[in-house]
Amino acid sequence: MSLFPVEMESERLRYERVHPDDFDPFELYEHVRAGAPGIDEITEYVTWDPYEHPKEAFDVVDRFGDGFEANEKATYAVRPKDGDRAGELAGFAGLDPHWDRRQAILGVWFRKPFWGRGYSGERAGRLLELAFDRLELEVVTVTHDPANENSRRAIERYVDRFGGRKEGRLRNDIIIDGQPRDSVRYSITREEWAANR
Repeated sequence: MSLFPVEMESERLRYERVHPDDFDPFELYEHVRAGAPGIDEITEYVTWDPYEHPKEAFDVVDRFGDGFEANEKATYAVRPKDGDRAGELAGFAGLDPHWDRRQAILGVWFRKPFWGRGYSGERAGRLLELAFDRLELEVVTVTHDPANENSRRAIERYVDRFGGRKEGRLRNDIIIDGQPRDSVRYSITREEWAANR
């Protein structure tokens, strides 16, 4: 039995674990391969590059499946439940617990057609509930590249909503395109979330 649920829902979204038993790597490859629509904008501020061949998608799905089974990390495919794109892969959402620190890191990326719909905040609320109610963690953090204005706005909205705060700028915290870059970090505690849920 896993610590993480295999499937979850929020108001508009469904979350399905990314695991070789449940998820088709070719679906991922279709949207993140080099030359896929919007891929350059999607990967501008993330720590991975467009995939050059399907094996990369298979390796990622295997790795996420292993992390899920080992209770180390939960990665979910995110799909709208209703509307013109119902059931379509919108992106991935992850929760990466650090059990010894009673902390977890939120992660997400969405395909460009799903930007600007408020999905990032909705997904954050659902993963915060998982982190605090089910996993009994104490702090959840999230970061973004300082130049990524879209992420900054989305993160600040839900961090403010749940009573969290901006921690500050971490220098040379991430690697993008082989170069170290700063990140901006925010955190939400279980108490802050409980008072503002």
